Amino acid sequence: MGFARTCSVALVGVEGVVVEVQADLEPGVAAFTLVGLPDKSLTESRDRVRAAVVNSGASWPQKKLTVGLSPASVPKSGSGFDLAIAAAVLGAAERVDPRVLADIVMIGEVGLDGRVRPVRGILPAVLAAADAGYEQVVVPECAAAEASLVPGVSVLGVRSLRQLIAVLADEPVPDEEPDDVGRPDPLLAGLRVPGTGAATGMHSTGAGQLDHDLADVVGQTSARTAVEVAAAGGHHLFLEGPPGAGKTMLAERLPAILPRLGRQDSLEVTAVHSVAGLLPPGKPLIDVAPYCAPHHSATMQALVGGGPGIARPGAVSLSHRGVLFLDETPEFSSRALDALRQPLEAGHVVIARSAGVVRFPARFLMVLAANPCPCGRFSRTDDLCECPPSLIRRYQARLSGPLLDRVDLRVEVDRVTRAQLTERGARGESTATVADRVREARERAVARLAGTPWRTNSEVPGRELRSRWSAVPGAMDDAERNLERGVLTARGIDRVLRVAWTVADLVGHDRPDATDVALALQLRTGVPRGVPMAIGALT
Repeated sequence: MGFARTCSVALVGVEGVVVEVQADLEPGVAAFTLVGLPDKSLTESRDRVRAAVVNSGASWPQKKLTVGLSPASVPKSGSGFDLAIAAAVLGAAERVDPRVLADIVMIGEVGLDGRVRPVRGILPAVLAAADAGYEQVVVPECAAAEASLVPGVSVLGVRSLRQLIAVLADEPVPDEEPDDVGRPDPLLAGLRVPGTGAATGMHSTGAGQLDHDLADVVGQTSARTAVEVAAAGGHHLFLEGPPGAGKTMLAERLPAILPRLGRQDSLEVTAVHSVAGLLPPGKPLIDVAPYCAPHHSATMQALVGGGPGIARPGAVSLSHRGVLFLDETPEFSSRALDALRQPLEAGHVVIARSAGVVRFPARFLMVLAANPCPCGRFSRTDDLCECPPSLIRRYQARLSGPLLDRVDLRVEVDRVTRAQLTERGARGESTATVADRVREARERAVARLAGTPWRTNSEVPGRELRSRWSAVPGAMDDAERNLERGVLTARGIDRVLRVAWTVADLVGHDRPDATDVALALQLRTGVPRGVPMAIGALT
């Protein structure tokens, strides 16, 4: 009788559980039994592993073989257990020393020819292994850079099962024949999910890949200020205006003025994209703010996550620490929009399914864009709209009050005039200039919030703002009068104070004064307060 064990990782969302893979050989009729709550793709590993072992030059044991995945109560899915199952079988057959396998975590799919293919979720799997105390990990060669992002773990990248056998048996490692030069690596096919490319809007694009400049936006002083304040404090933004006024241009330029992600944020974002199969080729670490713009026909599952079986991350998680842009927001289903309320407040989304409960991070900056009416020409100043008032009310009512109450900044984007469009030499501030101001404002906020779990003004609870970081005495009087008149809710006045702190950080004030609060109120309610709208005019 032969017995061997090694380890792999079962992913539930972006959280992993180390699974012990045990192989037992007993005399009897040759058979291969796999137990431990496997799914369909994992059950099929019996045939893949058998063919891979034989084609790698090893003998398949002609005995009764039982492979157990422990703990058996945890659902296990995917083909990432193939490498561990093959190693455990070879250890039970004494092709390799079973004692060498016990403390190694192996992640990867094997092909029928013995090549080791990458799987999605390498980074969160290695993070789970490191948290469990394991120090040695075996992964596919093309995913070794992603696994090496985890400190304190020794990573071995192998291209084939033949190479792994040689390393474990302390034999000369054979060289694998390279693939045809100039052709895509077929081993990378398993990292991509069909239907999640850039054209779908579900593929998040980093700020460094968006070759856009804020100086390209003509006019729109109020909207540009709102975009800058949103980036500096992490505040949600609602842009309303006619078609062609520049709402999409502003949203596309927002990620470029956000600061680069820190180490911990980069690992969180990379883990989500690794599970979703959206890591850019050749870039194992995402260090820029992601940008996700789903189509208005997206379902609730596409926005917040879900799907059959184990839930997959949705747009709110793919835009974690970045920007979620919902263009033509009233065209989204009300059910999908209302599902955003919980992640907007909590910073994460919890999805309950029959296969288990999954928790994904979802702390994003939301940008809503909408036309004022179905034809898009309704305005307080022009009389070009032909929509009846009842239709306008129904169209605007598609955005619920509770959802809009969670949006800090609401700006009307005016129609661009001929004079603005044809004027020469009067471009606004560039992305680099605004990004420098945003970075300095973020640094002030981080220094002020040192020792707390918050890093941006939008994350600070209202009770803390009122007790520990209050404005200049008398600065909030106008906002409190708006609360008494019913213009602002209790949540709304807290958000006004958060925005006022962000404005103060941008202009270099120690505490928000009446001017900062007035600008925050104007960005919240849209009612002019007689203050300059450009941040540069306040400094």
